[in-house]
Amino acid sequence: MTTAAPPFSAARTLATAARVLRQLRHDPRTIALMLIVPCVMIALLRYVFDARPRTFDSVGASLLGVFPMITMFLVTSIATLRERTSGTLERLLAMPLGKADLLGGYALAFGALAIVQSALATALSVWLLDLDISGSLWLLLLVAVLDALLGTALGLFVSAFASSEFQAVQFMPAILMPQLLLCGLFTPRDTMQPVLRAFSNVLPMSYAVDGMTELLTHPTLTTAFLHDITIVTACTLGILALSTTTLRRRTE
Repeated sequence: MTTAAPPFSAARTLATAARVLRQLRHDPRTIALMLIVPCVMIALLRYVFDARPRTFDSVGASLLGVFPMITMFLVTSIATLRERTSGTLERLLAMPLGKADLLGGYALAFGALAIVQSALATALSVWLLDLDISGSLWLLLLVAVLDALLGTALGLFVSAFASSEFQAVQFMPAILMPQLLLCGLFTPRDTMQPVLRAFSNVLPMSYAVDGMTELLTHPTLTTAFLHDITIVTACTLGILALSTTTLRRRTE
C-alpha cells in the first residue's frame, strides 16, 4: 500500500533538528570530534610549517575548508546510519513526517554545528595562527561553512549504502580521497593529465579549494569566486535532494 507523503512543514523540520541536537548534546565525544579536531589539525599544520609561514598561508586556507568537510562527512554518515540501523528512521517515516521534513531537520542540525565548527577553525587560523588572506574574513567563513555543509550532505547520502559504522567509515577514502588528491591542493589542476583534470572538474571539492585560493590572492569579490561558491552550493543542494530518494518506508 502506498501512502501519500505529507506536505513540507517548517515546524516538523525544526522539531526534527531539535531532536537531533538534543541527542548530540549527550554525546560529548562526537561534539569534540566535530568542533575540536579540525582546530587541532590546522594548528598542527601551522607548526609543521613554522619555518615556512608562506607555505602555511598557501595551503592553510584550502585545508580550512577541507578539514571541516571531512569531519562533517564522518560524523553525519555515522550518526545517520545509527538511526537507520536502530529503526529510528523507519519509525519516524511511519509518522506524518515527510521525507523533506526529516532530511531538512538533519541538515539543519548538522548545518548548525558546521557553522560553529567553521567559525572556530576560521577564528583560530586568522587571529591566533596568523593565516594571511587578502579577501574578507566573512567570505573565508562563508566558504568554510559551505564546505562543511557539503560534507554533511555527502554523509547523509552515503549513510544509505552502509550497513555498519565500519562500512560508513570505509566510504571516506572512496568518496573524499579522490577529491582530495585532485582538488588542486597538491598541484595546480591545469597541470594535471587531461583525464585527471577533466575528472577534477566534476568534483565539488575542486571548487571549494579554488574559492579559498581566490580569497588568498584577491582582496575583492571576483567572478571566479562567485562561480566557485555557486557550484559548491548547487552540489550541496543537489546531493541533499538526491538523499531523499534513499529514504524508504517499508509499506511503499
